[in-house]
Parts: sequence; structure tokens; C-alpha cells
Amino acid sequence: VRASLPVSAARPTPRVRARARAMETWDSTTLATVKKIPLLTHKAGPRDGDAWVARLKEEYQALIGYVTSNKANDNDWFTIVSDKTGTKWSGKCWYVHELIRYEFDLQFEIPITYPATPFEIELPELDGKTAKMYRGGKVCLTIHFKPLWAKNAPHFGVAHALCLGLAPWLAAEVPSLVERGVIDAFAK
Repeated sequence: VRASLPVSAARPTPRVRARARAMETWDSTTLATVKKIPLLTHKAGPRDGDAWVARLKEEYQALIGYVTSNKANDNDWFTIVSDKTGTKWSGKCWYVHELIRYEFDLQFEIPITYPATPFEIELPELDGKTAKMYRGGKVCLTIHFKPLWAKNAPHFGVAHALCLGLAPWLAAEVPSLVERGVIDAFAK
């Protein structure tokens, strides 16, 4: 006699399996951090009126949770605010390398096709200082982060982009820039 599986024990969907495979490549700290950031449920962009307001509420809640988690783990590394519409964001981000803090302006605009399309994170002060950046100080996230975003849209938001896009970029680029003597002016 073959027993059938209950619906709750059904095989995971391809999207769930792909996300699980992507998470397997992350280190345990990153995985633990990402699991603390809630996935977003509203699929709405800046032109979607009340649905966008609901999406923004989720974005703020996810950001608050991420910042709270970072502070609890003594890993505070950015501040950020948005305009009234939630489409223009700005703030500061920093990276500590060899006990020296390097601080940079941070900004981005939410595109009208958001959340299907991720926003471009800009560090305007670093424009032209590294090959892993586009004109205007836009951080190059094409190879590593954008495919991850595409697989997880619309569930990823601002907090996910900072955690899985900007944080690893800073960890890879700041030590290289320091070694080349390019960002000494940003040391605090």
C-alpha cells in the first residue's frame, strides 16, 4: 500500500529549490543574517498608489529588522533615509579595514519597474576609483547580485540589496582600494 504525501510535505517548487541552492554557497554568517530579513509580499512599484504605500511599509519593517539585527551583533555599517515618496534614498555606509573606518555617501533611486528590476546603488565619491563600478559611482552588481534578485523578486527589497549586494561589494573592494592608496581621504 502506497501512502500519499500530505500537501504540506509536497516537493518544493523550482523557485524554492533554486533559492536553497543559492543559499548553500553563502557563509553561515550571511545565511543567518539573510534569514532574519523578512521576505516582502507586496508586488508594487512607485506608480502603484496604495499598493506602493503597503510595499514601503514592508520595506521599512525589513530595514528596521536588519538594522536592529546588525546593531545587536555590533555590525552597524550604514544609515539610510528616503524621501516622502520612498523613491529616492540617501545615507552613509562604511567599512572598517585594519581598524580604520572608511565612510562613503550612499544613494539610489527606485526605478518605476521595481521590484521586478533592482535599483542601482551609488557611491558617488568612489566614481572612477575602481573598475567594479559604472559611471556615476554605480556599484557593479550585475554578475553576482542581479541574478539573485531576479530569482527572488518581488520578495527581496532594500534591506536584501544592502545585505547581499552592497555589503559584499564593500568587503571585496575597500581592502583593494586601501592597498592602492585610492581612498585614504575617506578614512575616519
